[in-house]
Amino acid sequence: MASIDLVRSHKVRGGFERISRAVGIDPRLFGMLLILATIWIILNLATGGNFLTARNLFNLSLQVAVVGVMATGMVLVIVSRNIDLSVGSIIGFVGVFGALVQTEFLGLGHGYTWWVTSLLMLMVGTLIGAGQGAIIAYGGVPSFIVTLGGLLLFRNAAFQINMGATVAPLDETFKLIGGGLDGTIGAFWSWVCGVAAVAAIVFTTFHVRRKRQRFRFAVRPLYMDFVAIVLWSGLVLLFVGVMNSYLRPKTEVPMGIAIPMLILIGVTLIMTVIARKTSFGRYVYAIGGNPESADLAGISVKWTIVKVFAVMGFLAGLASIIVTARLNAGASVTGTLTELNVIAAAVIGGSSLTGGIGTIYGAVIGAVFMQSLENGMVLLGVPTPMQKMVIAIVLVGAVWIDRIYQRSRS
Repeated sequence: MASIDLVRSHKVRGGFERISRAVGIDPRLFGMLLILATIWIILNLATGGNFLTARNLFNLSLQVAVVGVMATGMVLVIVSRNIDLSVGSIIGFVGVFGALVQTEFLGLGHGYTWWVTSLLMLMVGTLIGAGQGAIIAYGGVPSFIVTLGGLLLFRNAAFQINMGATVAPLDETFKLIGGGLDGTIGAFWSWVCGVAAVAAIVFTTFHVRRKRQRFRFAVRPLYMDFVAIVLWSGLVLLFVGVMNSYLRPKTEVPMGIAIPMLILIGVTLIMTVIARKTSFGRYVYAIGGNPESADLAGISVKWTIVKVFAVMGFLAGLASIIVTARLNAGASVTGTLTELNVIAAAVIGGSSLTGGIGTIYGAVIGAVFMQSLENGMVLLGVPTPMQKMVIAIVLVGAVWIDRIYQRSRS
């Protein structure tokens, strides 16, 4: 009887894996998408249909953008067998710094204010990340200790540089980066982006197919390629349609896709190319798989680690621009405990804390998962302390599941 059950379980898992491969997703992430869809249905029922409204999904996209941008960088950090606990504090520090640059030095309303401020914020974030990476790589201090110190240092530095006072308002053009009522691209350009994304899906699918055939690799049946194209194209067009169905208050003008979401999409594509197609990305995965072997193979392990943390700092600076622009203020408390969401998003998305394993798009799915939970709890009126408790439990559970998954594969 036990052998029959074992055979059945293998058949079920084999069928599940075939379906996931057909749509071009790792089986673990495919399971996460199914869980995410289930959670959305449950939250929608629990909130009386408010969760899946166009307005709430628009707000959810803004929330996902901040965590998603940093989660793409956290993947490389975790893959390289490190951790970064300071990203939330960096958001707060860089945000206050950028707000002071606008109000105290550049002035508001100038054509150059928004881009000079953004450039400086990105530079500060990158320098912070590179500095921490250098201490980790060349100083030999564990990343947990260095970034825990960074968490305390930059959170209090954010308070110190303006004595805890919130800096507001900010430049009007800078505010557009944060989304909101004016920070969108409208219905027409949203559909243009949607059609362009569909064209990219079709091109990529057949390009990969031809490339595999050229090198005589196995390819899936042609009809499965069409199924994958229809599925992903349908999701893209559905997303655009939902964003366009949310109308500006007191008007009949569709909002369209928010600028932060476009930033997240761009970052996801760029980070995917970096992770998969560049020598730097391959070095990171090699280091995570076996640091000693990577060093013997001629990879500059220490310099690569510095670059990983520099990228993480850059993305934390970018996330700080988005959230500071959205709030229209620089506050020292901005980004408090955001590092929990970012790390959880990366781990839920398939990044293994043992190193060497992780995907960029998986981290973005993890960010959607985490922010959906938080958004749903807000709609249900769950107190903030309870929300953080749930997130902490989810983080521990995600690591536990990762350990079980790794043992089952081995």
